[in-house]
Amino acid sequence: MTEQILPPLKPILMKERVSVLFIEKGNLDVLDGAFVVVDKTGVRTHIPVGGVACLMLEPGTRVSHAAVTLASRVGCLLVWVGDGGVRLYASGQPGGARADRLLYQAKLALDDDARLKVVRKMFAMRFKEEPPERRSVAQLRGIEGVRVRRMYELLARQYKVEWKSRNYDHTEWGSGDVPNRCLSSATACLYGICEAAILAAGYAPAVGFMHTGKPQSFVYDIADIFKFDTVVPVAFRIAARNPGNPEREVRLACRDAFRQSKVLQRIIPMIDQVLAAGGLTIPKPPDESVAPAIPNKEGIGDAGHRG
Repeated sequence: MTEQILPPLKPILMKERVSVLFIEKGNLDVLDGAFVVVDKTGVRTHIPVGGVACLMLEPGTRVSHAAVTLASRVGCLLVWVGDGGVRLYASGQPGGARADRLLYQAKLALDDDARLKVVRKMFAMRFKEEPPERRSVAQLRGIEGVRVRRMYELLARQYKVEWKSRNYDHTEWGSGDVPNRCLSSATACLYGICEAAILAAGYAPAVGFMHTGKPQSFVYDIADIFKFDTVVPVAFRIAARNPGNPEREVRLACRDAFRQSKVLQRIIPMIDQVLAAGGLTIPKPPDESVAPAIPNKEGIGDAGHRG
């Protein structure tokens, strides 16, 4: 009788995963080896956590230690969000960032010339044209803000949506108008998968270039490059219909948009391309670097994924 040996774990590439799933009012746990959500009646729903980039946990969700451990091992990001998925409170860190890439990212952010080159590259990729010459990061940020407000106005006109401004009070969510609620729900979806990709590639969400001083500054930097090609048109299209539950409609539509635009295939190469514009080389990992959590001779997930 020969002993059956199970094949080693091999995380699924970020670009091959389902982008995002939302969970509310249930307990996440690992039962009989499966990642499940259990509702109040005891019914289990299996979630293929290894094939999901990001799980958004809404109010009413509880998570066991075993569930968090398994999600981390397979590289699925857990994000705790507000009702309707419109506020991001906290997130896990699936496997952690890599020291060599953290040092590379920090060096770019601390070097004024390199940072400006990265910001200029972000601007060019977002607006499909080169930014004005001899402008500082602050000046480019101001130019970007004007263009973004104009793009909101144009999309509102295109979809025949009454638009005042990008403004809402997160403490009184129901008081916001439908377009702003749709936009907040849509951008939260995009922020979740961008943070999952940033962590999978070994970088830090907090070390930004255009945005600074916030826990998700780099998430906002990367998400802004994709925002108007993916989630913003979706938000205005849903707002024009004025459905009874706009947040849910937006989440479902964003998931479809992510799949159709193949955004998960593009985020990590985009990150590498943006940072390469700074002109610095990635430092080699030191000899004492911690080995990957799941050894794999062929490499783990995307570049930098958990080790």
